[in-house]
Amino acid sequence: MPIDPGARVAPTARIHPDAIIGPGCVIGEFCIIEQDVALGRDCILDPYVYIKRWTTLGNANEISASVVLGTDPLDKNFKGERSYLRIGNHNKIREHFTISRATKPEASTVLGDHNFIMTSGHIAHDCQLGSQIVVASCSLLAGYVEVEDQAFISGGVVVHQFSKIGRLAMVGGNTRVNSDLPPFFLYSKFDVAVEGVNLVGLRRAGFTTDEIATVKCCYRTLYRSALKKEEACQQLDTLAHPLADHVARFVRSSKRGIAR
Repeated sequence: MPIDPGARVAPTARIHPDAIIGPGCVIGEFCIIEQDVALGRDCILDPYVYIKRWTTLGNANEISASVVLGTDPLDKNFKGERSYLRIGNHNKIREHFTISRATKPEASTVLGDHNFIMTSGHIAHDCQLGSQIVVASCSLLAGYVEVEDQAFISGGVVVHQFSKIGRLAMVGGNTRVNSDLPPFFLYSKFDVAVEGVNLVGLRRAGFTTDEIATVKCCYRTLYRSALKKEEACQQLDTLAHPLADHVARFVRSSKRGIAR
């Protein structure tokens, strides 16, 4: 049975017969769920949530009122082919937020686990978000953006397509992100610029004193040594530390260039 007997569905909700609703789900008034949608167990949909075709949610996601998931890509090249939005477990997506499925056939927009997505923003087609990320209100992520685990994107941030934000990076409010942001650092200003090490975020994430010292060394090497990019990465390699290796890999893989 597509709708599990343990789910609670409001009488005004409209669910396609082919949609799958897991046990313990609560579907609020006036929700619309199209065909080829699957919800895991214990998901909560507030009133007026609209989940479009080819969207999958894992377990225990909380979706607030007027969220629309799986919208068609805002991409002139989109031809209507099947593509996907895949959302993991234990995510909170608050009011008036939209997330698009991918542009290319059989491709996916992906959102991991334990993310907190606040109000009135958009995650575009083909974005790849990890887990334990915060996206604050009124932030916009353009197509093909990548965000690593535990990043914090403040309110009113706009992220240019194909940009990448590293693990535990903290982006200040109303910042325009048009380059890649290496992990563990703070960023702000209208045209994004690095400001220092994300000490508060690192401590909240349980980093040890030695790990924080390594991150500080990475920051000095990248931003205070006057070394060229590859020279700085080679210097990071000599630290022989997983965190330094992460920063070096991120910088080497950057196609847009890193924030300076």
